[in-house]
Amino acid sequence: MKLRKVADQVVVVMGASSGIGRETALELASRGARVVISARSDDGLDSLADAIRGLRGEVYVVPADVRDPGAMRKVADRTVERYGRIDSWIHLASVSLYARFEDTTPEEFEQLLETNFSGVVNGAQAALPHLRESGGALIVTSSVEAVRALPYQSAYAASKHAIEGLLEALRVELRREKVPVVVTEIVPSTFDTPLFENARTKLGFKPKGFPPMYDPRIAAKAIAYTVEHPTRRLVIGGGGRLLGILNSLAPAAVDGFLAATGFEGQTTRIPKRESARDNFEEPVLHTHRVFGRGRQHGRPFSLYTSWRTSSWARPLTFALAAGAGALAVRSLLANQEGKGRRPSGTPAEARGRRALPQAEYPRARAVYRAATTGEAEPGS
Repeated sequence: MKLRKVADQVVVVMGASSGIGRETALELASRGARVVISARSDDGLDSLADAIRGLRGEVYVVPADVRDPGAMRKVADRTVERYGRIDSWIHLASVSLYARFEDTTPEEFEQLLETNFSGVVNGAQAALPHLRESGGALIVTSSVEAVRALPYQSAYAASKHAIEGLLEALRVELRREKVPVVVTEIVPSTFDTPLFENARTKLGFKPKGFPPMYDPRIAAKAIAYTVEHPTRRLVIGGGGRLLGILNSLAPAAVDGFLAATGFEGQTTRIPKRESARDNFEEPVLHTHRVFGRGRQHGRPFSLYTSWRTSSWARPLTFALAAGAGALAVRSLLANQEGKGRRPSGTPAEARGRRALPQAEYPRARAVYRAATTGEAEPGS
């Protein structure tokens, strides 16, 4: 399936007020897309809209809470009323909780899943009727924790695993019906965003992202790539990709590694009370920005992500695979040909051949000369 160029698209960005969502909206607007931005925070959306207009981009603001199915339908309907269609629907809205499983209440599990998982369901069901009509992309952000869960994040990881299962089932259903909609799962590693300062914590300290941490602009550019290039699944950040590979090869070893590093690796020394304000229920003021405020600074470059989203990645991968296959076939044929060759003479003769000692060489030459020329051997 072919998608429109970014500059020709109408793109809805859910969860656009901060972090990766905010940077993605700016990235798409800078490339000429007509961007519809939505989130719970009016202040965050207004400041983002001003920034997009400063780039001479086109933006339409529709505040909504992803937990409300009716609000999601309103975003989709208003977008179609204004622009006539939806080309890409990007879902990034998410909240986080840092706590031991036994310290997490059933209500907190329910609240987190309502935003992180049910929000995706609500958005997809609102967008799909319109995407079916004109074709397009449903792009949903899960997490590297959909591949490998970290300690302190049982609820968050469960929500991201649920998203992966949902997208896998939906993708096959649409393929069966030959619906022209690409279902893309974005799997980010850790990024330097306000997610951690907005998260609810029961650890007594402000949480931080498990390293390595990346610059959100890397994620925004990668998501923009999937807007016009049909992509099934994209892990952003080599750290997340490596963790996934190691977990598939040696999960018990990864268990041990995270038991040793995963707890201290997610906490700072900055105290934070459990009663401190978080964004579970309402947006947190003054966090409507792309980057976090912590001392961690995201890596400005990801070689793996650059390779995955480059125009030459697929052709080069295909060429390398074809070359490796050709070498393997050639080696196999050579081995088969070698096995098919038989030594001259009878098997008994072949087995009976032995190398002559060097001292016997003159005698052997004399015998050979006598046999071929009729001359007598010396000394006969």
